[in-house]
Amino acid sequence: MDFDFKRDGLRLHGRYENQRTDCQNLVILMHGFTGDLGYQPTDLLAQLASQLNQQGLATLRFDFNGQGRSEGDFDQMTVLNEIADAQAALSYALKTWQPKTVSLLGHSQGGVVASMLAGYYADLIDRLVLMAPAATLKDDALAGKTRGLIYDSHHIPDQLPIWSGLDLGGFYLRTAQTLPIYEVAQRFEGPVCLIHGIGDVIVSKQASERYHDVYADSELHLLPDADHRFSGSARQPAVELAINFLRK
Repeated sequence: MDFDFKRDGLRLHGRYENQRTDCQNLVILMHGFTGDLGYQPTDLLAQLASQLNQQGLATLRFDFNGQGRSEGDFDQMTVLNEIADAQAALSYALKTWQPKTVSLLGHSQGGVVASMLAGYYADLIDRLVLMAPAATLKDDALAGKTRGLIYDSHHIPDQLPIWSGLDLGGFYLRTAQTLPIYEVAQRFEGPVCLIHGIGDVIVSKQASERYHDVYADSELHLLPDADHRFSGSARQPAVELAINFLRK
C-alpha cells in the first residue's frame, strides 16, 4: 500500500506491506544517497521487504526528501533533515498501524540515519540492521572530498555538482562535518547487525568496524565478495543475514 505523510509541510512518499491482518512486528527500511524506496523488484530494499513479508514481518519503506517520489529539492537535503524524515515515518507508523515492535534497517547513508534515529529512540526500537553504513561521510566532508569531488573544506561552496542536473547543497557538507554519528548511535543498546562488503570502494569497512566497537550488543559480518550495493552473488547472502537477524 502506497501512502503519503508530511514532515514540516513536505509531502513524503512511503510504501507499507504486510501479509498479516495486524501489525505485530514492523521493520522500517531506509535507502541510501540519491536512492529511493526500491520501486524495482531487483532493488535491495524491495528484495529485503519481500522476504521480510514472507517471514510475517510488516515493512515500511519511504523516499527521503528530494528523492524518489517525495517532495523537496535535493540540494536542500541533509543528513539532519533525513533524520527528521525518518522520525516522521516512525511517528506515522506508530499512530497508524500500532506495531508491537519496531526495528530499523538502513543502507549506506540510510544506515547513518537509522543508527542515529535508533539512538534518539533507544527506548522504542527493538533491533537495528546497518548495511554498508556510510558514516565516512563525516570524514569525507572534513577532508573536502565527497563523492569523488574535491573542495575547500574550510570554505564550502553553496552547491557542489555531483553529476549533470544534480547538485549537493553546501549545508549538507557543513552539517556533515559536525554530525555526532557514533555518539548518538551508541545510545542504542539493543541488538545490532552490521553487514559490510570488503570489496566496497565507496564506504570503507572501517565504518562498520567502528560501529561494532561502540555498540553494546552487535555482530559484524564482512562479506569478502560484496561491493557497496551487495551486487550479484553477494546480494542473497547479505539479505539472508538481515532477514535471519530481524525475524528472531
